[in-house]
Amino acid sequence: MLREFKTFIAVARHGTFASAGARIGLTQSAVSAQIHRLEQELGFALFDRTGRSARLNAAGRETLALAEELMALYARIGEHGGATERSGMVRVGSIASAQVSFLIDAMAAFRAELPGCRIRVVPGVSLNLLGQVDAGEIDIAVMIRPPFALPSELEWRTLVMEPFVLLAPAAMAGQAWSDALESAPFIRYDRSSFGGRLVDQFLRQSRLAVQDAIELDELQGIVQLVARGLGVALIPQTAAQGPWPLGVTALPLGDNTFHREIGLVERPRHSRQPVASRLAEYISEAASGCKV
Repeated sequence: MLREFKTFIAVARHGTFASAGARIGLTQSAVSAQIHRLEQELGFALFDRTGRSARLNAAGRETLALAEELMALYARIGEHGGATERSGMVRVGSIASAQVSFLIDAMAAFRAELPGCRIRVVPGVSLNLLGQVDAGEIDIAVMIRPPFALPSELEWRTLVMEPFVLLAPAAMAGQAWSDALESAPFIRYDRSSFGGRLVDQFLRQSRLAVQDAIELDELQGIVQLVARGLGVALIPQTAAQGPWPLGVTALPLGDNTFHREIGLVERPRHSRQPVASRLAEYISEAASGCKV
């Protein structure tokens, strides 16, 4: 019944069968079937169903706490395997830019101290990584700080503040960033990402009109489009970036500079693996040495 309990936890967190299914890769009908099977097995209803929403009843709330404990214990069985705290597996989620910068140094230092521990790096965008930590599918995540409050049971640790710049073709060097932004085609950092939302918020607050041309989430792809002369872009200057390619200039935003906050999301200390806490410390140390 572990699969059904996992689905039950997802429905409890996301409020509807459809939303839960979208997060765990099931159709609404599959979610409904699993919940029905679980309720039959337990012998009582878990939700008060009203319209499309599924609200936990009293029995459901009690069952949720036990189900979360059960899933956490199950996850830890495979990772500990009866071994000491110097072994096991740590599952760390990470956005792309961190995977090729300070996360490399952190993993090297961690493995030097704990060679018996395995690391699995789970790539993803920040929103998905947040959900995976919340669901217990990964231990920690390096991600962009979300524009909303984290679930109360998760903790945030800031690692790096990355300033945004206006990336433009080299021929525009010396122009005022605002003039360049409004006069050239705009290559937009995907608005569905946390970083892209920061750009969108900045443009609205600055009352700047842009000529949208292309929208994508991959920062290296944005850089290459600017290098081809296809437009300008507001992107964060990351530790992984290195020198800008030929044909590109970065125009500072001066007093208007805004930042992308990169940090660690962790579960509360009492529910963390000791080895996950140790890797988190190495990640924090490695990030503190990054120069953006």
